[in-house]
Amino acid sequence: MAKGYWIARVDVRDAERYKDYVTAAKPAFEKYGANFLARGGNFTALEGQVRGRNVVIEFPSLQAAVDCYNSPEYQIAAKIRQEVADAEMVVVEGV
Repeated sequence: MAKGYWIARVDVRDAERYKDYVTAAKPAFEKYGANFLARGGNFTALEGQVRGRNVVIEFPSLQAAVDCYNSPEYQIAAKIRQEVADAEMVVVEGV
């Protein structure tokens, strides 16, 4: 079974409140087997518009990745994130 990946590009507007998002999201990530492959850090822009924070999260399956996002646990965290950051997020299937 192919793994699933969240790819998120984020500009954080309120770093202190973003910490609340990270704390609130943790139970969902644990429940759905999230493995962080990239979480912020240095990057090199190659093409297109960039954001300040880039995140790649691996899940055991595409369905687990989608279920995590749609879970009640994560939706609590998502509301916080949406108040304090701008983001694009996609779920992609691995090869």
